[in-house]
Amino acid sequence: MTRRFFGTDGIRGKVGERPMTPEVMLNLGFAAGTVLARHEMGVRQERPVVIVGKDTRISGYMIESALEAGLSAAGVDVILLGPMPTPAVAYLVRALRLQAGVMISASHNPFEDNGVKFFSADGMKLPDSVELEIEGLLEQSWSCQPSAQLGHVRRMNDAAGRYIEFCKSTFPSNLDLKGLKLVVDCAHGATYHIAPLVFHELGAEVIAIGNAPNGTNINDHCGATHVAAVQEAVLAHQAHLGIALDGDGDRLIMVDEQGQSYDGDQLLYAVVKHRQSLPGFAGGVVGTLMTNMAIEKAFERRRIPFARARVGDPYVLEMMLERGWLWGGENSGHLICRDKHSTGDGIISALQVLAALVSQGVGLAGYTAEVRLYPQRLVNVRAARAVDIKSVPGVVQAVADAEADLAEKGRVLLRPSGTEPLIRVMVEGEEEVRVNRWAEQIAQAVSEAVA
Repeated sequence: MTRRFFGTDGIRGKVGERPMTPEVMLNLGFAAGTVLARHEMGVRQERPVVIVGKDTRISGYMIESALEAGLSAAGVDVILLGPMPTPAVAYLVRALRLQAGVMISASHNPFEDNGVKFFSADGMKLPDSVELEIEGLLEQSWSCQPSAQLGHVRRMNDAAGRYIEFCKSTFPSNLDLKGLKLVVDCAHGATYHIAPLVFHELGAEVIAIGNAPNGTNINDHCGATHVAAVQEAVLAHQAHLGIALDGDGDRLIMVDEQGQSYDGDQLLYAVVKHRQSLPGFAGGVVGTLMTNMAIEKAFERRRIPFARARVGDPYVLEMMLERGWLWGGENSGHLICRDKHSTGDGIISALQVLAALVSQGVGLAGYTAEVRLYPQRLVNVRAARAVDIKSVPGVVQAVADAEADLAEKGRVLLRPSGTEPLIRVMVEGEEEVRVNRWAEQIAQAVSEAVA
C-alpha cells in the first residue's frame, strides 16, 4: 500500500492545507483510535488509553481538539498533557503502561507548520503495519461509538514534574552541576517550563532564554537551528556553556564559554568517549550519511565500530536496534542514548555531555580537542525535472574525478531531498579550497542535468 499521509516521522504539513486541517485530524483521531482499539481488544478486552502532547504552536489547540474528538468517538480514553517535549510523550507512554502516545509538533519547522507523530507502548515509532492500517481507514466514512462507549478525556496536571524527575535520573547520582553557569535556550517551544528546572535542580545557575512562547515565536531566530542567540547570551553572561534545544525538545546544539558551537557529531563523540571510559562499554555508534568523516576516523582510532544510516533519526534508531548498539545521532543535533531513553532527547543528551565534562573536570573544547571536523560544502541544486542523477555521464565523471583527487581524505555525497525538489551535493575533505572547488564543479554538472 502506498503511503499518502505518513512520512518517515509521522504526518506533517502547513496548517490549513491537507493533511493539517481540522477535518483530516478528526478523521485521523478516529482512524488511529479504531486501529488501537482493535489491537487492544484482542489482548486485554479493555478500552485503550492514549496520551496527547503538543508543542507551543497556536495551531496545537485546534489539532489537539480534533484528535481528541476523533479518539473519543472511536471509544479510546485520552489523557491530555498540554505543552510537553516529544521525548516526554515517549517516556510517559512507557511509564504509564499505555497503548500509544501522540505528539503534535513540527519540530524545528516554523510555526505555520505542524504535524502529528505516534509512539507505541514501548515509546518508539508505531510499527509500519499499524501506520498502514490507520492510513487505510483515514478517508473512509465512519460513525462514532454509542454514547456509553465513548472515550473519557482528562488532563494530567503533573506530567511536567514526572518528566523532570525522569530527566534528572539519567544524570549520575554522585555528580551535580554546582558551580556551572548555563544558558538554556528553549526555542520558545515545548521545553520552556521544563529544561531550565532540570538543570537548576541539579545545581546549575541557569539563565533561560527562548522561554516565553506566544504561539507564533517557536524556533524564531532562537534554539538549536539559530545558535546565534545562545552564543550571544553565553558571552554576555560569561556563562560556562550554552544549551540550545529545538521547538519540540529532541535536538541539541551546545556552545562553550568562547561562543564556539558544537554540533550533533561532536556532542555524540563526547558522550561515547565518556561511555567508553566506564565499565561494561560494548557495541558501536550509528551516524548518518552526513556525519563528518573526522568523527568516523576518531571512533576508528578508539576502535569503536561505526556505521552510517540514511539521514533521519528514525533510520538511525532502526540501525541501532538492528545491531544492538546504544548510541547514535545526526549532526543536526538528534542524539539517541538508548541506555537512557528510547528516543532522541535534547535535555537528556545535554546531561550526558555535562556528566562527561563534570566527571573529567574539563571544558567542552578540551574534551573534544582531538576531533577537528573536516570542511564540508553543501550545495542545493533545484531540480526542474526528475532525473536518475547518478547515471548521468557528466555527473558520474565529475564525481569520479573528485573522489580520485580527494582519495581517502574526503568523500562526495549526492542525494535527492525528501521534502523539496532539490538535489543535495555534499563534498567533504581535509582542504577547504579543494572541497569548495569540487562542490561547485559537481553542482554545475548536476544543474545542467536537471535543468
